[in-house]
Amino acid sequence: MFKLRFLARKIPHYAHRYEYAAGDDFVEMVASVGGRGHLTKADLRRVCKWKAPRSAGNMERNSDAYVEEITLFAFSARDERARIEALTLLDGVSWPTASVILHLCHAEPYPIVDYRALWSVGAAVPALYNFDFWWPYVEFCRALAKRYGVDMRTLDRALWQYSKEYQEKMGTL
Repeated sequence: MFKLRFLARKIPHYAHRYEYAAGDDFVEMVASVGGRGHLTKADLRRVCKWKAPRSAGNMERNSDAYVEEITLFAFSARDERARIEALTLLDGVSWPTASVILHLCHAEPYPIVDYRALWSVGAAVPALYNFDFWWPYVEFCRALAKRYGVDMRTLDRALWQYSKEYQEKMGTL
């Protein structure tokens, strides 16, 4: 289902070239989330503005308590489906944004679901995301990162950057 479009040994090369104008330095936020075990509404606002700026305002409908309760549950859930789908209960959080939350804040490695990353592994963006699509993608990315000795953030940056450089030249799926 998934196949890397470039040589895996080039993952560090593309990750090093990664550039995203909006920036993605979440180090302080991630550290504070790890200590609390949940996102605050301010944390959620920041993630939503980074991942989906046009729809980020929808997250404002969540109360502080709801954000904390849902993210506390998602981060402590043992079931993979519960982790991702719980986050989509939050207003303004779709599968791609939920994947960013897990990517940044969960102890387990999770890739970010993004049209660029999906293109780089030969997959089309599904009409509707669901667990049956997402989980094989997670497993593929985890196996790839492990096999080539890179962390998930490095792999994610490489997938994004490769698409940025080549998707338009090579055509979309």
